Amino acid sequence: MPTIALVGAGGKMGCRITDNLRHSADTIYYLETGAGGLARLAERGITVSTEAEALPDADVIVLAVPDVALAQISAQVVAQLRPGALLMLLDPAAPLAGKIAHRDDIAQCVAHPCHPSVFNWEPTEAATRDFYGGVSAKQSIVCALIHGSEADYALGAAVARAMYAPIDRTHRLTLAQMAMLEPALVETLAQTCIEIIRAGYDRVVAQGVPEAAARDFLLGHLRIQIAVLFGEVDGTFSDAAYLISQRARAILFRAGWETIFDSDDIHAQVAAIITPRS
Repeated sequence: MPTIALVGAGGKMGCRITDNLRHSADTIYYLETGAGGLARLAERGITVSTEAEALPDADVIVLAVPDVALAQISAQVVAQLRPGALLMLLDPAAPLAGKIAHRDDIAQCVAHPCHPSVFNWEPTEAATRDFYGGVSAKQSIVCALIHGSEADYALGAAVARAMYAPIDRTHRLTLAQMAMLEPALVETLAQTCIEIIRAGYDRVVAQGVPEAAARDFLLGHLRIQIAVLFGEVDGTFSDAAYLISQRARAILFRAGWETIFDSDDIHAQVAAIITPRS
């Protein structure tokens, strides 16, 4: 593995990456300034480096910091990198919005985990309960080259596989394609729909349905519904179920909801993500 500098090593995502990379890279610098992050790294017995010693020496620099901070931090970091270094980002939002500092002699890529599939088979209970991935459950990843050569992409994908291990598949996408997946598909659409499903669950429980029964009934049906719709089983829904779902579409969704996948709307979603909260 190359020499790596992990910026934000003590954050939520930073700690997950730290736990994987510390056993994969021969030389890794950990950069962190927050009190909470410093405490989490200290618990792991990890010594924090300074920017001056880490950034000019690193082959790969991973920015594991919040989206709203990436414009400022990337400018600070990129100015100190050696020519030929690779800057790795963990989310497509900031680069799609043009908020990442650029130098022609610095490569850039972005890599994001898919998280373990609802249809993963895992041999142990611990792996089955690894919902985020990066510990014991296998997951796939998506990678995009923003700027640089094929060798830069190969290096970034290799580091990403180490960061998010254990890995099932590595998918190469463009930056625009990655943004169609997140935020548009999995956050704007899927998370919102699931939040509404949870609200419906809370409502029927409030109206007197025993919570254990509602939970078992809903989660069991969700599993088979997803399996049918994504071709995991050779099955179908009842005629009544198809009829009621068609009736519900007009009630639950307004016409034209598909525009969330249009470029202009995706850029609006990205702007909402990277804009600092007041």
